[in-house]
Amino acid sequence: MDDKFEWDVIVVGGGPAGMMAAGRAAERGARVLLLEKNEALGKKLLITGGGRCNLTNSEPDTRKLLSKFKDRGKYLFSPFSEWGVKETLNFFHKNGVETKIEEGQRVFPVSNSAQSVWNVLVEYMKQYRVKVISNSPVVEIVKKGNVLVGVKLKNKEVIRCKAIVVATGGTSRPDTGSTGDGYAWLEKLGHTVVEPTPSLVPIALKDAWIKRLAGVRLDDIKITILQNGERQGIAKGKILFTHVGVSGPTILNMGKDVGELLKYGNVVLSLDLFPKTDHGKLDIQLRELFEKNGKKKIKNALSGFVPSATAPVLAELSRINPEAACNSILREDRKRLNVLLKSVPLNVNKLLGPEKAIVTSGGVVLDEVDMKTMRSKIFSNLYLVGDILNIDRPSGGYSLQLCWTTGFVAGNSASDKRA
Repeated sequence: MDDKFEWDVIVVGGGPAGMMAAGRAAERGARVLLLEKNEALGKKLLITGGGRCNLTNSEPDTRKLLSKFKDRGKYLFSPFSEWGVKETLNFFHKNGVETKIEEGQRVFPVSNSAQSVWNVLVEYMKQYRVKVISNSPVVEIVKKGNVLVGVKLKNKEVIRCKAIVVATGGTSRPDTGSTGDGYAWLEKLGHTVVEPTPSLVPIALKDAWIKRLAGVRLDDIKITILQNGERQGIAKGKILFTHVGVSGPTILNMGKDVGELLKYGNVVLSLDLFPKTDHGKLDIQLRELFEKNGKKKIKNALSGFVPSATAPVLAELSRINPEAACNSILREDRKRLNVLLKSVPLNVNKLLGPEKAIVTSGGVVLDEVDMKTMRSKIFSNLYLVGDILNIDRPSGGYSLQLCWTTGFVAGNSASDKRA
C-alpha cells in the first residue's frame, strides 16, 4: 500500500469495540481501514460467555447500570446516553439477532452462539466498505511534531490517516491477541497507564479434593470471603468447580477483592450450600434423609440431597465413611455434616493469570480522555475504546456493552476527521 495514501480513520484492533468503531465511522462516510494482527477478527468475541456471547445486560435504568462500574460510572454517563443498552439491542435486533434474557439480566443471542454476533459486526463493516487487513501487527503510532499522522506496521510500512482509534484490548487471554500492545504506544505518547492486573479471573485453590469435582456446578449458594476468621465480603449465586479451583460469574466478580486480600495473608471462601435453611431445619432434613434410607450407603443417600459428585467428598470432609450405611450414622457425625454443609471451606491459593482472565483492570486513566467523544486529551485525532481504558466492571454483559458504547461514540467522533 502506498504510504502516502490517506485514510480518514484507521482502527487498530478487530475486537468488538474496534469493529463497532470502524462500522460507525464508515457509516458516517469516512474512509476506514481496520488493522488486525491476528489472521481473523474477533477471536476473543467468539469465546466470550463460553461461546454463547453475553452481549449486554438488560438493566433499563442507566444510573443503576453504571453503578456496576463503581467510581468509573460517573465518567460513562455521556457515552452511555449516546449509545446505551437500548441502542445496542435495537442494533442487533435490526440486524437479525434475536435475544433472550437470563439470570442477572444477562442478554444472550437466542442462537446461543457468539458467531451470530460476530456475523452482524462483519456485515456492518462490509456494508459501509470498511477495508480490513488481517495479519498486520502495528508496532507504533507515528507522530510528526504534535500531530499523529499514521501507524507503522511490523513490516516497516507506514500508513497515513487523519484519525486513529486504538482498540487493542487489555492483557486478558493473550492467546487471542490481547497482549497489551496499545499500552506501550500510549505511554510513549504521554498517556498515563495503570498497570493491568487480572480482574474477572478464576480462583485456584490449595485443596486437593477440588480435582474430583471438576465440572460440577452449584446453584444458589452463599459465598463468604474470610481472612483471619473475619468476614471480608459476601456474595450469592453460582459456582463452577474446575481442575484447579473455582470459577463462574460469582467467583469472577470477587476475584479482584480476593487478590487484594491475598497480599495480607491467607483467604478462605466459605460455601453455604443451603443459605435459605438454618442449622435446625437442616438437621431435621438430614435426620429424615438417613432414617428413610437406613440401609443405603451415605454417598448414595446424599446424592439426592446435594449434587451426586459432591456427596462422597462432603462425607469425607465430615470425617464420615461414604461407604457406610445411613443407619450407622451417629448424632455427632450428622452434626459435623450439618456444620460443613453451611460452611464448606475453600482455601485460596492464588488468582489465575491473565491467560485465564475474562477482563483485566488497568489501562489509560480516564481523566486523560474526553469521554463525550472518546478522544485523547493529548492528541486531538486519537481515540481510545474498550479494554484500553482503566474501567473495572463485573461479569454480566457489562464488558461488551462498554465495547459497543465506546466503539460507537469513537467511530462517530473520529469520522468528523474525514475529508
